[in-house]
Amino acid sequence: MLRLLHVWVFMGLVGVACIANATSEPQRIYRCGNVYTNQPDPASNCKPLAGGSVTVIEGTKVQGAAAGGASPNASGGVTKVDSTEQRQRDAQAQTVLQAELQKALKQHADLLRVWNNGEPERLADEFRQPQKYQDRVTQIRGALQRAEADVAGLQRELSRMTPAAQTGVKP
Repeated sequence: MLRLLHVWVFMGLVGVACIANATSEPQRIYRCGNVYTNQPDPASNCKPLAGGSVTVIEGTKVQGAAAGGASPNASGGVTKVDSTEQRQRDAQAQTVLQAELQKALKQHADLLRVWNNGEPERLADEFRQPQKYQDRVTQIRGALQRAEADVAGLQRELSRMTPAAQTGVKP
């Protein structure tokens, strides 16, 4: 009977300790630069955070080279692609770039037609609202500059591919 009384007293004390711990003030959290900690370093100018609690979310795990699609060989490097397969990939990439170039050239030509040497035709509501016309002119100018940059970039990529495709040698 005495042993049972000791068990009940012990259980009661454990319960009281748990409740006291749960209702006590939560640990203070500090921000030291980009690091959050509950043990601040006096030398790193840590500031206590006020308000809500901090939730820590674990990041994703870094995947190995095998998950990237390339399988490592015995020497630890990446296996090489067959030269005919590489030529097919290069030809496909060149075809895609040429299609994109044609699309960009068509868009550039359409914008030049609308641009009309810096004086696009005014729309009906732009006669009464000159600011609306100026905004549209600015928008067309920006679109024209972006289209020119797109064309130049695609031509630059095609020029990089052409010598390698003709000689069969990578730069």
